Amino acid sequence: MKKTILFILIIISLATTTKAQDFEYGNFKLEELEMKRYEKDTSAHAVVLDEYGTARIDETSEERIRIIYEYHVKIKIFDSKGFDNANVEVLLRDNDEDSERIENIKGITTYSDNGSINKTELDASKVYKTKVDKYHTLVKFALPSIHNGCIIEYKYTTYSGYLQLFPHWDFQSDIPKIHSKYEAHIPGFWTYNASLRGSLKLTTSKAEIEPGCFSSGGAKSDCSHLIFAINDIPAFIDEEDMTSRRNFLSAVYFELSEWTNPYNGAKTKVAKEWRDVDYDLKHSEYFGSLLKKKDLFKEKIIPVITGKTDSLARAEAVYEYIQKTLKWNDFYATGSNDGLRKVLETHSGNVAEINLALAAALEAAGFNAQAVLLSTRENGFINKLYPVQEEFNYVVAKVDIGNKPYLLDATDPLLPFGTLPLKCLNDQGRVMSLDKPSYWIDMNSTQQRQIRTTALDLTLQPDGKLKGKMTLYLIGYAAYEERTAIKKFNSVDEYVENLDERSTKFKITNAEINNLDSLDMPLVEKFDVEIKKYDDLNKDRLIFNPYITDHITRNPYRLQERNYPIDRGMPLTDRFTLVVRLPENYTVDTPPQDIAIGLPDKGGMFQTFFQAGENTFTFSHIVQFNKSVYSSEEYPYLKELFNKIILSEKAPMTLKKKS
Repeated sequence: MKKTILFILIIISLATTTKAQDFEYGNFKLEELEMKRYEKDTSAHAVVLDEYGTARIDETSEERIRIIYEYHVKIKIFDSKGFDNANVEVLLRDNDEDSERIENIKGITTYSDNGSINKTELDASKVYKTKVDKYHTLVKFALPSIHNGCIIEYKYTTYSGYLQLFPHWDFQSDIPKIHSKYEAHIPGFWTYNASLRGSLKLTTSKAEIEPGCFSSGGAKSDCSHLIFAINDIPAFIDEEDMTSRRNFLSAVYFELSEWTNPYNGAKTKVAKEWRDVDYDLKHSEYFGSLLKKKDLFKEKIIPVITGKTDSLARAEAVYEYIQKTLKWNDFYATGSNDGLRKVLETHSGNVAEINLALAAALEAAGFNAQAVLLSTRENGFINKLYPVQEEFNYVVAKVDIGNKPYLLDATDPLLPFGTLPLKCLNDQGRVMSLDKPSYWIDMNSTQQRQIRTTALDLTLQPDGKLKGKMTLYLIGYAAYEERTAIKKFNSVDEYVENLDERSTKFKITNAEINNLDSLDMPLVEKFDVEIKKYDDLNKDRLIFNPYITDHITRNPYRLQERNYPIDRGMPLTDRFTLVVRLPENYTVDTPPQDIAIGLPDKGGMFQTFFQAGENTFTFSHIVQFNKSVYSSEEYPYLKELFNKIILSEKAPMTLKKKS
């Protein structure tokens, strides 16, 4: 999904000599205004008619070198579901002297009203700026006079002192685009690595030299003028079981490799090799020093592990100690500014502080523990071509026990030992050790699992009700999610009461929940239930659907084609067993058909089984996904599997009176 396409020489520079190829502002064609739909995607509620951006490193009137980025777009809106495209937000980095600013905001809406063509300009007083946090400011504006069939157009310019963050360009968005073009003017003092992401091919890809385009303080340089464009771009549609959309959007990204100071010629290498990153992290105060703080825990850990001779039991005790002692403050981080002493004093810390403390505590207990840097699912994949430390946003701990690796996250008191939250199951993480070179580890093969078993034993009563027991056995991540749901209530009774109120299929008359606080044990929920099935049993035939609890009514996979992986995070097994005892005068007339469907390469299956006895029957089914990640080529098989499940759940059986 990502490949390097060029290596560009650069470093601070000034004015460009080639005129940017922007389209004319405020101009439109009559056929654009009269367009009723986009023929290449008739389901689209809006389409980008033209989009242009340019970024250059230049010197401003304040004699400051900045990245000057200009954005210009024209969008056709077909109906009210496309109106959101008229609401624009621009997030600016805003916390130091390099802070970004926005200028030259212009907007216009063109629409037809009773045969006349009208234009409404954006009122500058309707542009709002809000301080989001100490690091960011959000700029918002809405295009005026939005109508079905209108054309909106807006443009703006931003200035940024963060020269290491050259603007990337997303060719794809939620709506299709007829044309999208991006130009970069980069002086020869800086070197960037540029990479193309996504599945779309460039329509235009050009690189040329702009002689003498930059001069500042006596320093002069040529520029690389890069042009990227794609025509007829399909909309990117999000679907279930995917990681961050930024992993798959067709886009061009830039990463700073090195730069030369234009005034003194000093070179700075930014893109490093992993051995350089390893050295920096191991010797840093915010990361490596925390891993070395095992002495802080030696006295605290002794009573925790006393009497535990088994290695796994000792590690689990240390893990539980950190879980109960330190509370996560909801901040993601890859290091600490305050150190572990303050964390231990306040009993609170960010994700890195807690899990680096866990690694240090494990070291104090005699284990060889490491830290794992990773990027969460919503944050996107890590660039494997060259280290970019800023792409990581999370840290977990790793310990090997009996040649088996365990990845640990102590930020959540409900996570069992060796279980990571779903947000961490994203591609690969980097294992950092104090005494070995770092290496990659697959985050999706961490031996995590979801197992859910539902068992119902019911008797059909003379009054038409089904009465009996429902038992749920939840193992692994399924148990963690259920424990999390239960703990949101003040008590188990309150949880059961809420469950009963929300249920439209059965009434709970008694409940028992076992192993709620034993995280390493299956969570077991037992309910006495009654289900109103029939008004009376005085009919010759009764329709009976064995899927009494949850139904899958909607296929989660609905795209014609999916060009990105199906990432479920971990394998899943969902079993359902139903035993029904019938009145003596009823028997099964038409049983459900047994079904057995498998995915290619033993990737999963859906299977049902029916067996009838004397005045009783048993129905069971299993849905199983054996892989964490499926390729886009496997998408049609997954889609068809769910279609079969839905059809099966719609097909009822019948009962009849005995003659």
